[in-house]
Amino acid sequence: MHTLNTTTTTTTTGGSQDPIDPNLDPDPFPHRIHNQPQSRRPRGFAAAAAASTESENGNIGSGEASSDGGRGGGGGKGKREREKEKERTKLRERHRRAITSRMLAGLRQYGNFPLPARADMNDVIAALAREAGWSVDADGTTYRQSHQPNHVVQFPTRSIESPLSSSSLKNCTKAALECQQNSVLRIDENLSPVSLDSVVIAESDHPGNGRYTGATPITSIGCLEANQLIQDVHSTEPRNDFTESFYVPVYTMLPVGIIDNFGQLVNPEGVKQELSYMKSLNVDGVVIDCWWGIVEGWNPQKYVWSGYRELFNLIRGFKLKLQVVMAFHEYGGNAPGNVMISLPQWVLEIGKDNPDIFFTDREGRRSFECLNWSIDKERVLHGRTGIEVYFDFMRSFRSEFDDLFVEGQIAAIEIGLGASGELKYPSFPERMGWIYPGIGEFQCYDKYSQTNLLKEAKSRGFAFWGKGPENAGQYNSQPHETGFFQERGEYDSYYGRFFLNWYSQLLIGHAENVLSLANLAFEETKIIVKIPAIYWSYKTASHAAELTAGYYNPSNRDGYSLIFETLKKYSVTVKFVCPGPHMSPNQHEEAADPEGLSWQVINAAWDKELIIGGENAITCFDREGCMRLIEMAKPRNHPDSYHFSFFSYRQPSPLVQGSTCFADLDYFIKRMHGDIQR
Repeated sequence: MHTLNTTTTTTTTGGSQDPIDPNLDPDPFPHRIHNQPQSRRPRGFAAAAAASTESENGNIGSGEASSDGGRGGGGGKGKREREKEKERTKLRERHRRAITSRMLAGLRQYGNFPLPARADMNDVIAALAREAGWSVDADGTTYRQSHQPNHVVQFPTRSIESPLSSSSLKNCTKAALECQQNSVLRIDENLSPVSLDSVVIAESDHPGNGRYTGATPITSIGCLEANQLIQDVHSTEPRNDFTESFYVPVYTMLPVGIIDNFGQLVNPEGVKQELSYMKSLNVDGVVIDCWWGIVEGWNPQKYVWSGYRELFNLIRGFKLKLQVVMAFHEYGGNAPGNVMISLPQWVLEIGKDNPDIFFTDREGRRSFECLNWSIDKERVLHGRTGIEVYFDFMRSFRSEFDDLFVEGQIAAIEIGLGASGELKYPSFPERMGWIYPGIGEFQCYDKYSQTNLLKEAKSRGFAFWGKGPENAGQYNSQPHETGFFQERGEYDSYYGRFFLNWYSQLLIGHAENVLSLANLAFEETKIIVKIPAIYWSYKTASHAAELTAGYYNPSNRDGYSLIFETLKKYSVTVKFVCPGPHMSPNQHEEAADPEGLSWQVINAAWDKELIIGGENAITCFDREGCMRLIEMAKPRNHPDSYHFSFFSYRQPSPLVQGSTCFADLDYFIKRMHGDIQR
């Protein structure tokens, strides 16, 4: 068994961090069996805390241990409290480091700061000081250069320790003083990642532009008139159309099928041609699906990365960033050549004897799109649980491509959390006959989910609630045709609220289970979670399609805020699948509201201070559709300067010139980059 090293850091007076301690190797799965001495020892964070405590106390002697035992365990209680506090300290430190990592990534990407791969806060402070025109020696000595570059604005500041003297105020009006105080450049430690991105992008519209071009250098507060000071301070404030100039990176998604089922790169020359075309369009990077069913396709814990290594080396040669998707779902159908990628063969073999590892509808039909979340902690996969299988895969990827992480080539990792890689149940399977805009079906009739539901119902004192609804219709039903989803239907009864809450909690619990381990595997890398756009029954009271997909979001309840509150704990970036006009109108289309759903999802995420990216739901759209996506990604006149942090363009086929059905792709990218305004 492999374990993932965790790191302990302490902050010195100068803000630097101690090197990683390689001796700490806590087990992320404390329930596994190890060959250990008979005495019980703390594990995980507690083990590290206990080791640290013993080191501080000089390894408690046997006499003290005997004395503690004579006090009836009172000393042990104090030790446990110290261990808990150390665990909390480590968690706070991990959270702080995650924020620092995103700050470093933003400075590298948007500010072109030459920061080392393992930069600490000393490196950041030094880089910022040099950017502002100061000299920083190797020993940390910092002083102002005698001559400032013409393009750098020296903001007037004053030290907290050294207040303004009376002589420095003689030539300043009261208004000038107030402006001077307001112009002090501060970094608020509570600044959210969203706000931080907004500030960085606003200062550097897009790489290559001078940061303060045309600004007048400020050398002394005393020599400025109030109106001139106000003009300089307000020079960076957004105008009404400030979002037009924001730089939103654009990633293009490589087509499925370039890696075959044996893990080999199919057509290297064709890939080079496509990457060359992408580079000519000035895209920032590419998105590639890393399929579980290919890499670990034949034998458990036997990973084949050779094809992906060859592909990543080609991408590196074009100096394009990478977003890699941990694709724990199947793919079938729409790519050229009718590409089909199933779950690993050894998983399907297990499913023949135990089909309850897959999601199941009320008729007993199984969905093979992804593993059932109810086995996340069930040892049914050759001795491993669902989350252990996911974690081993992610850890293997992180180890195999460590060089790309260190170089910063891999910009983000997207974690597949359900059907189609989105955080949702497989409630709309086309192989079961589902057709838009059907409401779908609940996927909870396997033995593991039913056992869980019955247990939860008994704990509430209503054992007869321990079953799924029987009047929720079929895949292609409409809400008004069912007793459960109709106006004032059973969905809003005591039982309905109990069941829907339980059903949605399974979705949230699965996200927590996987993301907690993803943060261990990819500790300093941006984590992305894809959120679907289920909008076709949004104007009904029940929002039936969202309910069957796991989003408890009827008209009288906000179902997205709770989910985003959970995602915020793991500092993830939300990628929203932006809806577009459906290609085949339906008589029930009046219940659809893509704009209303988009408004709710995006604003709920921003309210939780989450970073948001986007992806197009349809691959072929006209200039009008292009403008809708741009307006969604860069909302005009947003009071908090919020906008998407990136956009992933999903294509129907290779992007070689002349074959794409979106003729305005070049225009779209330039608008996202801020090169064209209106």
